[in-house]
Amino acid sequence: MRALLVCSTALLAALLAVSPEFASAQMKLSPKAAAPGGAEARYFTSLDGLMDGNADVILKETRQGKTVTAAMLDVCYPIAKNSDRKDRFVVNLQVAGQTLTGTTQSISEKSPVTVKLTRKPSGDTFEFRGQIAIGQAVTEVTSPDNSDLSEKEFLDSQSSDDGITPQPKDFTDVSPEAIAVRVKLDAATEFLKSLKGQEVEVTLASLNAGCDALRAGEQTINMSVDPERAGALLSKFKAMPGVTAAGWTAGMVEMDRTIRFPAADWREGDKVNKGKLATAVANVLSRTLGAKPVSQNVNPATGKLKLVFKRPNPDFPALELTDTIEVAGLISPDRPGTTDKLMLWIGSPATTTADEGSGARLNLSEDASLDEEGDLPDDNGSIEALAKELKGQHWDADKSVWK
Repeated sequence: MRALLVCSTALLAALLAVSPEFASAQMKLSPKAAAPGGAEARYFTSLDGLMDGNADVILKETRQGKTVTAAMLDVCYPIAKNSDRKDRFVVNLQVAGQTLTGTTQSISEKSPVTVKLTRKPSGDTFEFRGQIAIGQAVTEVTSPDNSDLSEKEFLDSQSSDDGITPQPKDFTDVSPEAIAVRVKLDAATEFLKSLKGQEVEVTLASLNAGCDALRAGEQTINMSVDPERAGALLSKFKAMPGVTAAGWTAGMVEMDRTIRFPAADWREGDKVNKGKLATAVANVLSRTLGAKPVSQNVNPATGKLKLVFKRPNPDFPALELTDTIEVAGLISPDRPGTTDKLMLWIGSPATTTADEGSGARLNLSEDASLDEEGDLPDDNGSIEALAKELKGQHWDADKSVWK
């Protein structure tokens, strides 16, 4: 996931430009240090007790010396218990001594919100107590020992990477089948509806806008697509309403299990003959795994290979058990655009054992807890054998070059 750092900028923009009906609740941030004796912004990023600890909280105070002159509370929270959907409210708080109060409504559900808090300094920390009511639900706040942050510390803590690389030089840092689109929240639903019926897989987790997205006003949609169609799709997406960024991102490809090799022997016109290449890969793996090829297919939406093999189980020969081995793979260009090289990624073999004999059968189960942590299946030098067969190169992680 390597791309632009967006969250600090996006969060700054979001806090400066909340939707018009919440303009009175904007958090005005300035990267400049406060002048000596002037107003200073300080931030708290948690309040115990809110939504069973599931709320994402930003409390901004503006202080003149030790006196709070203004405050704003920004809370993002699940719409319902155990729900991935989020709602959010932003409220300007009236300051009366150590009491902070305010009313607003939530942005998505339009629920009425009432806030009443008291703050009490305690050495270098602060205690907050009170109530926050959202609709009919009232949350008791009891939050001692809260440390505040300077504006710089706060902005630094909000930095994150959305993982989008619009123009990668190759597919060594991003995955060729994994693409992502950043789209404005008010355009996200129409964008997703436009994907219906298309040969593209949308990552389920990216359908819900998280708190960072709600504050930024933009949502990142992750997808998998056949690498040969990724570039054209991204060009199409970039021209769609509300899209602010589109590109490749992290996905299934791991460079230590990837080979780069000449494309010429596997092309028919301007297309790769994936069936022919999959057969060649299956023949090599059949030898290294000591198993018979059973099936091979290429997912038309994502370009992912699925190779299935069977062999007699070598550990209990007297029981005549059968191992079924599944191997995932991906064939792609080695970089966006025109290239004379292909990449092949092959996943670690996944083996299941069953009694497939005639007559009465032995029922088996596998206890994953018995596996040693980090113990990967042995593929008997499959990557090396494929590299030799395809006249390909391995990735040298230490030098970041093909060798």
